[in-house]
Amino acid sequence: MSKGSAQTTASPRFKSYPQYKDSGVEWLGEVPGHWKIRKTTWLFAIGSGTTPPSEDLAYYGGDIPWVTTSELRESVVVTTEKTVTKEALRDLPSLRLHPKGSVAVAMYGATIGRLGILGTDATVNQACCVFSMPKGIDAAFWFFWLQMRRPYLISLGYGGGQPNLSQDLLRSVRVPTPPEEEQRAIVAFLDRETAKIDALVAKKERLIELLQEKRAALITRAVTKGLDPNVPMKDSGVGWLGEMPEHWEIQKTTWLFSIGSGTTPSSEDPAYYGGDIPWVTTSELRETVVVTTEKTVTKEALRDLPSLRLHPKGSVAVAMYGATIGRLGILGADATVNQACCVFSRPKGIDAAFWFFWLQMRRPYLISLGYGGGQPNLSQDLLRSVRVPTPPEEEQRAIVALLDSETAKLGALVAKVRDGIDRLKEYRTALISAAVTGKIDVREEVA
Repeated sequence: MSKGSAQTTASPRFKSYPQYKDSGVEWLGEVPGHWKIRKTTWLFAIGSGTTPPSEDLAYYGGDIPWVTTSELRESVVVTTEKTVTKEALRDLPSLRLHPKGSVAVAMYGATIGRLGILGTDATVNQACCVFSMPKGIDAAFWFFWLQMRRPYLISLGYGGGQPNLSQDLLRSVRVPTPPEEEQRAIVAFLDRETAKIDALVAKKERLIELLQEKRAALITRAVTKGLDPNVPMKDSGVGWLGEMPEHWEIQKTTWLFSIGSGTTPSSEDPAYYGGDIPWVTTSELRETVVVTTEKTVTKEALRDLPSLRLHPKGSVAVAMYGATIGRLGILGADATVNQACCVFSRPKGIDAAFWFFWLQMRRPYLISLGYGGGQPNLSQDLLRSVRVPTPPEEEQRAIVALLDSETAKLGALVAKVRDGIDRLKEYRTALISAAVTGKIDVREEVA
């Protein structure tokens, strides 16, 4: 048995335990001398659930909550989107009723590793693993322990295509467990400290929202009213715009740009890929200049595919549909694009950077127009019909210069705040890890 010596980098103000021993678990190293290492199968009843057939209406709409992985949000699950009936419980043996206080973890899919504590007796679907009826372990302690160990557990699940935290894997986990009274002290400490950290994070996230609102208001004012608050105004004739500077004009995008798109060369023809011509997809539109692309195409592709056009450097691209709808980019070189990008090139009477800022300002409305059917779609016809208030080009450049300067300052502030959030989250993770693995002794902190 060895004397504890190392302080955690998570929080040097907390002391170590007086004595440590080898845990016998390689990643864990030493644990406090009086802690025990136990497998989850010794500590919990471990099970899952199922999805009742959707065609059987008698199974849904009852008073029994049915939890899916989308409802696991690192908090207590109080309500669920769907409920099941007593008939479902009776007919489906794999649909078990898990008691309030059980801990659920998502085993696979996009939500893998997400956690929740059941706020009431509930059933779950087959993608949830539930730890219930704890023996010698506090469920909240286990919840914090899973948060700490989640990245590693998820990494173990990457064996084939879809990552999978199987029940067998979760049953084999070995957990360092202090006496239950000590577990409750650790939980009380972590509840208190993580609440403080979460409150700080929430304040910083709200500050980011305010900075982004300020950025949006600045852009909107500049590209619709100009920089001179005393300039004479006139009715724009455009309902949403109201008044605009008297010397500005309203012009359609078709008068201002050459508007086009692109295509995706056949992946079966290797002669079309690997050339020296950038090929932009919507995933590369990130509100900045597009300098490099994941894929490039060849001159053969340009020659054989008439819809694969070469758009000049400085053109503005917007994503027309899909998850990235409305995302923007400025081409940093002559480039081609795929069919999901609409490109505004060869500007006449308008500065491309002014248009870029204008699109940022009007993007939410344009996207709302695209919601006609199932998948939102910013069609070229819609984008061709847009009417733009345009000042003289010299004034456009002055507006762009001001917005470049001011948005850069706001962007730097946002980056600084985000860095602060990242550091708080890292500290939160490190503090949980240190407490639930015995690297710090917090018993006196809650005495």
